[in-house]
Amino acid sequence: MFRDKGRDRAVVAEGTRLRRIGPPAASAGWGLLAVAWRLWCPLARAPGLPIRVATGLVFLSVGAGLVLAVRSGPVRELARVRAVADATQQVLLRPPPARLDGLAVAAGQLSASRGAVVGGDLYEAVATPYGVRIVIGDVRGHGLAALGAVVALLGSFREAAHDEAELAGVLRRLERALGRHLCERVRAEHPARSGRAPEHPAAEEFVTLLLLEIRPGGEVLVLDCGHPGPYRIAGRRVEPVPVGEPLPPLGALPLPAELVPHSAGRLLPGETLVLHTDGAEEARDRRGRFFPLAVVLAAAAGEAPAALVRQVHTALLRHTGGRLADDVALFVVRNDRVRVPAQPAEPGLRRTRPAPSPH
Repeated sequence: MFRDKGRDRAVVAEGTRLRRIGPPAASAGWGLLAVAWRLWCPLARAPGLPIRVATGLVFLSVGAGLVLAVRSGPVRELARVRAVADATQQVLLRPPPARLDGLAVAAGQLSASRGAVVGGDLYEAVATPYGVRIVIGDVRGHGLAALGAVVALLGSFREAAHDEAELAGVLRRLERALGRHLCERVRAEHPARSGRAPEHPAAEEFVTLLLLEIRPGGEVLVLDCGHPGPYRIAGRRVEPVPVGEPLPPLGALPLPAELVPHSAGRLLPGETLVLHTDGAEEARDRRGRFFPLAVVLAAAAGEAPAALVRQVHTALLRHTGGRLADDVALFVVRNDRVRVPAQPAEPGLRRTRPAPSPH
């Protein structure tokens, strides 16, 4: 049996309309009854304190009902908007798996826009035949205006990371995706089409970005487009990871003709990489002091990636008093691959020298 989709939509729309007008209509009905009781009921006009108290209580209850009815609509609408924002974050900045090809992974973001769940920072990691590839970036500005670039870059990365054998090919795909997005923004923002000057001109938009590849043996390759380099935690030691000569941010200038990833050494078993956006190190307290990210990481050394993200976020909010000037994203990856030492051969399988020939 086929369902009438048009009828279903009409039923849903009618239910939504009734939910919206139900509370105000009920309060208005109570108000009319209260007015009618005051004007036409003989008891309401009778002298005496009890009658006046009863009349006051009736009108007070009506007023409270009207306030609650007016307030309930925006509260429900805010809850729906919040649910949509949470769903958007799950799609755009979906939580990474706890383990990815032998690596323990965790990520998190703090948005500077009041009430926003997602902003202008982006991150993603995928396991590919070439190794685990990670991207973290920061779109100029923050908040909802940067979501278009985030969508374009993450969508392109999730495909290119699997398709491109070389890390340089992934970066070029990201550059083309951002270029297409900016061209569409320019057309949409043209005064002949929009009738007004753009609030966030596409010509001023660029993205700092860090692209990493962690190979099965722990080798780390990096392409840096004007983004802050990661930190390596080895034991209790925290040190910045060299990223080589930085490339221009995507969208600001074309990438050079030759892209050679920088070799950043190896991520040994037990070591951790902490990738971050510049909002972390540039966050200031009331006295203007920068957030000591390296010091906080050293204090959290040895923690699991998820716990490390939580500790950094807590320290960051405490440092700034909850007033962030920019979005902050963290991506933590720890090498949990086990290095198996070489085992001696069994006695029966040892290679013996051939006996010397008698001739």
